Amino acid sequence: MTPHNELRLLPWSGPDGKPCYLSTDDEDSHLSQLADKTEALQLSLAAALLVQASDLLTGAKPDELRLLVTDLTGALRAVLRVAESRGHQLRRPGASPHGGGDEGPRLPAGPFG
Repeated sequence: MTPHNELRLLPWSGPDGKPCYLSTDDEDSHLSQLADKTEALQLSLAAALLVQASDLLTGAKPDELRLLVTDLTGALRAVLRVAESRGHQLRRPGASPHGGGDEGPRLPAGPFG
């Protein structure tokens, strides 16, 4: 089993709305693969919803916009959960794509004022 600080946040909540975590040494386990597929599906649905939102913004009726906002809220919640989970995975020792530990990317300050 992985140490507590290496638990994977799963892309779904428990029945009480609390986060679910996975502790395993096997990244190819059935549950790990299910989580990977669920995350991919959530990201794909969010991308499709973004295209739909772009199309609807001109000339949409209030009911259509209300439904769109509801769907976008759910998609954003799912995408943020995936980002949080993957961010935790990136912070594992040796897993940082930036090579500098847990710092993350550095951006030049020029364009930001």
